[in-house]
Amino acid sequence: RGSGQIIYFHDLAVPIDAAMSLKDKSAVTMQTCKAQGTSAPISSSKEEVQKAFPIKREEVLRWNGWGYRDSGFVLNDNGNIEFSGKGRYSLSGTELHKFKPFLEERFGFDTNLKTFSQPPPDLTALPRVITNHSYVEAVRPFCVKISDDGMDRIVHSHGHTCHELFALRTGKYGRLPDYVIWPGSHRDVEKIVLAAKERNVCVIPFGGGTNVSGALECPTEERRTIVSLDMTEMDKILWIDDDNLTVHVEAGIVGQDLERQLSEKGYCTGHEPDSQEFSTVGGWVATRSSGMKKNIYGNIEDLVVRIRMVTACGTVEKSFQGPRNSIGPDIHHFILGSEGEHVTEMLSRCFKTLQALLE
Repeated sequence: RGSGQIIYFHDLAVPIDAAMSLKDKSAVTMQTCKAQGTSAPISSSKEEVQKAFPIKREEVLRWNGWGYRDSGFVLNDNGNIEFSGKGRYSLSGTELHKFKPFLEERFGFDTNLKTFSQPPPDLTALPRVITNHSYVEAVRPFCVKISDDGMDRIVHSHGHTCHELFALRTGKYGRLPDYVIWPGSHRDVEKIVLAAKERNVCVIPFGGGTNVSGALECPTEERRTIVSLDMTEMDKILWIDDDNLTVHVEAGIVGQDLERQLSEKGYCTGHEPDSQEFSTVGGWVATRSSGMKKNIYGNIEDLVVRIRMVTACGTVEKSFQGPRNSIGPDIHHFILGSEGEHVTEMLSRCFKTLQALLE
């Protein structure tokens, strides 16, 4: 049926051209992506993957601000601004001699004016969990982890707008999700959302938590159980089509992890939003994101070939997986920028890196 079409052997998707050349179809095996090393070398429970952050992301990320806990601008003993980070970034450990005078001259920066952030809260004083034991038991077989831990609830109660972070830094906590659930597959998400529909539970999808539209805030008046569905354990590259230059990924993979693993195979997506270091593929789709290299590679809507999304009525997806088609209206246009649907997988265009082209 033409180059780039997909067939399945034992739940493994492979390009049909490659499959037709195989005499023994039972011999088909998956080549997993085992790239090592990362700009954020945090080991996860999945030993084959180095992740941007672990499940307990507050162990390495700021719970009330942007970025890694060990990285930031500090005033050193010499009275100069320095960027910390223990070698995480090329700027880490650099003393910026001209930065402080610049801030003082242009913005009236005064090191004597200090406002200290509030410490992590007393978790026993947080708003109580609105329990739903029937729902918890129904979804427990379909998740990597489920938690009502106070810190997990706080971390998943906000995005990164200024007012959200200001509230956290001043010790103000509004409505929190009651449970945080980490699914491990598309099927898990289907079961979790269906159970929520049947038991009148609210579900808010959560990726990297970098949202700046307020979509992650829980409505203060909501009295039903609220679940934050953390997608970051769905972080695999499922397959790469070398002929059509497409890559099929789970929506919870973080941007820096995706690019690092692709680069090990000689590819890139070229999509680099400002939040790439922490945001996820599903978040890019949900927010219709744009990147700094869009004039060359395009925005996310230009890269998307196929999206798989779970709704309260079931899964929405295209059956066609080629790089382009001319068949009627495109359902992707009501998914892109939807700010709240449960995107589970994406088939994206990818590109050969310069190094791979030169080899």
